[in-house]
Parts: sequence; structure tokens; C-alpha cells
Amino acid sequence: MSSEGVQSRMAPVSSAEFRLACGRFATGVAIASVLDRAGVPRGLTVSSFTSVSLEPPLVLICLGHAVTNLEDFRDARHFGLSILRQEDRDISTRFAQKGHDRFEGVSWLRGETGVPLLASALAFIECAAHQRFSAGDHDILVGEVVRTCVADGAPLVYYAGRYARLAPE
Repeated sequence: MSSEGVQSRMAPVSSAEFRLACGRFATGVAIASVLDRAGVPRGLTVSSFTSVSLEPPLVLICLGHAVTNLEDFRDARHFGLSILRQEDRDISTRFAQKGHDRFEGVSWLRGETGVPLLASALAFIECAAHQRFSAGDHDILVGEVVRTCVADGAPLVYYAGRYARLAPE
């Protein structure tokens, strides 16, 4: 049987099935952040983040078209990533919710590129916007890493629709 015959008979995968399958991939959690045109910090929780290349150093994040801050990310020359610590569940939840100033009451600093970075982060990654494109219902933002800073600690992990902890070896 040819691969063409198999493809023509396969039922499309539903969004729910796809989400369930992808949820079985454990991810770290980060806050993606930019400054809007007025210089106000904007950010949101992301788990769709990955390294792309070492030479040059590139990362990508995926932002849904329904994200309230999407235009701020589309317009930004730089964006930041604050990799969250295991203790930062409340920050992750705060930045995932709409309808409030996500940075209010959260300790942050300006990176060398000006992007807001969370003071409690396990690591910072500052990026210059390299490429942006649309794929399905998301924008993919590729950034060239221009600065990093790392600390020791355990990462915040998300698995199967909830937070999880890494098991010690």
C-alpha cells in the first residue's frame, strides 16, 4: 500500500486529541516579555519555546493569534524570556490570565536591550527579533539571543495540563 493511500484515509486529528498528545511532552515554563510602544512592560506565560540554532544562537516562541499582547510582540525589536523556577507557579498563573496588569506587584528589571525580565527567574534570555511568521493559529517569533544570565535552582515544569516536579535522581 502506498503512503498516498494511507494519507487519504486518515481521519483528521481533532484539536482536543492534538492538545492531549502534546500535553504528554513535559515543558519548562517561561514568561515572554516586551515593552510596548509607550514603554510599558507586557508579557505572558509560554511553554511553546525552544532553541533553534547554536550558530547563530536562535530561539523561538509561539504565540496564539488570540493573545492580547500579540501586536506588542509583532512590533518589538527585542523580546525577553524569563525561565521560571519551581517556586514561581503563581507568576506563571498570573501571566497566563487576561484582564489585569501582569507586572503589577511583580519584581522585574530592564535587561540590556530594555526588555522586562523577572527578578526571580532561573534564567534570562534576551533576543533581537530575527524572523516572524504565521503558521496556523499562531505567530512564530524567532529571536537571535544577544544576552543570557543563569542561576541555580529547579525549573517550573508543565505536564499533562498541570504543574509537575522533576524527580530527583
